[in-house]
Amino acid sequence: MAAAPINVAVGILMKPNGDVLLGQRPAGKPYEGYWEFPGGKVEPGESILDALKREFVEELGIQIVSAEPWCGVEYVYPHAHVRLHFYISHEWQGEPQSLEGQAFAWQGAVGVTPLLPATIPLLEWLDLLRLA
Repeated sequence: MAAAPINVAVGILMKPNGDVLLGQRPAGKPYEGYWEFPGGKVEPGESILDALKREFVEELGIQIVSAEPWCGVEYVYPHAHVRLHFYISHEWQGEPQSLEGQAFAWQGAVGVTPLLPATIPLLEWLDLLRLA
């Protein structure tokens, strides 16, 4: 029987001009060098939003002030079955810093590659959101 999916909180920081923050997975992790939206695993007993806030402090040194649930995506990678919970935030404090040695980049029309497979369809949806 397949293991239950791992819940992952994922945050999309969106600037007023529609640019979003993408991070590059660090060396030593599955899919190292791939670009994704920042986030991480939800710990037992933790809410999705609390996990998101904790991950953003740990990874980027910023405080999420508010974030709205956007969509959920389930994806089976060779190394893990994940359920991704996406939140969009327009309001945070601080400037992102690379606390785990990862590269990151603000992107309008996303030009970084390679992208994590579960991220690709979201970029098309985000474009529709930005153009709405």
